Amino acid sequence: MFDKIQDLEIRFQELESLLSDPTVIANQPEFRKLSREHADLAPLIEAFRRYKKVLEELEENQELLSDPEMKEMAEEEISRLSQEKERLDAEIKILLLPKDPNDSRDVILEIRAGTGGDESALFSGDLFRMYSRFAEKNRWKVEMLSCSESERGGYKEVIASIEGQDVYAKLKYESGTHRVQRVPETEAQGRIHTSACTVAIMAEAEDVDIDINPADLKIDVYRSSGAGGQHVNTTDSAVRITHIPTGTVVACQEERSQIKNRAKAMKVLKTRILDTIQQEQNAKLAADRKQQVGSGDRSERIRTYNFPQGRMTDHRIGLTLYRLDSIMAGDIDEITDALRAHYQMEALKAQSEGA
Repeated sequence: MFDKIQDLEIRFQELESLLSDPTVIANQPEFRKLSREHADLAPLIEAFRRYKKVLEELEENQELLSDPEMKEMAEEEISRLSQEKERLDAEIKILLLPKDPNDSRDVILEIRAGTGGDESALFSGDLFRMYSRFAEKNRWKVEMLSCSESERGGYKEVIASIEGQDVYAKLKYESGTHRVQRVPETEAQGRIHTSACTVAIMAEAEDVDIDINPADLKIDVYRSSGAGGQHVNTTDSAVRITHIPTGTVVACQEERSQIKNRAKAMKVLKTRILDTIQQEQNAKLAADRKQQVGSGDRSERIRTYNFPQGRMTDHRIGLTLYRLDSIMAGDIDEITDALRAHYQMEALKAQSEGA
């Protein structure tokens, strides 16, 4: 393990030198590429350097044990440093795990109402606001790409792009079925109803990922429709694109410009096709293991939001929090961090079993 990290430390030093080279700085694509590699390595190298320092301090304090006057202080330091060494050892193992190549990507978020009719559509709207507020706290940009509004409010379906630093890394475990238990406003007798929505988090496709043959596309334009205001248009600006080989259909009517709607629809189409390819690849890998780590299976009920009890439970990791108001206001860091830690430990376990 140390040999591998020492090689990476040499590379890290090379990158520091290259990033201060005026020739590299002038070449912006190369500079961005090297900067990303440097940023990816930085946490590991920082932890490794601290680890080496702790080993040196441990050795020094071991030598002080023979001195009667210094023995007690040395023992305290050895105890503290041993705990620090153990913590750093675990941190380094996690940092050495194969990095998900999608972690630094932007995402396409899709939320669809499921069982529960109007109440499910209302909850879709609640979930979209929750993710939008979480994005705002992380200084991410949210852009609505497409939506189908419900008559009573909320969305039958809403699609948006979220752009920023490590968006996919933080949101990828949100894919799945989200269940809500609450008393609908239309329920006169105060009975609790159970509804569900599905959430899909897809790493946004880049042009180099997907090469789509224009001959495989069927493109229809039509007049926008909606509840009024900005959603109604007097020109054929809405766009529907069908990818004939896969049957994937994407529609967009949020913009007044047909060109902009077409560009947004293509972004979603490419992302969906890439996501399908990656899901199939993950399924093949999972067949060789007892369990697929971090699959985010969308058919799986992953979470329940119980409003009468003010409770949120994530069923995958057994996490229950009694602060539903703040969660729905976008305070979900504790949940996303716990999920990332859980699946990192699962990956470590799988790695040690396979070794």
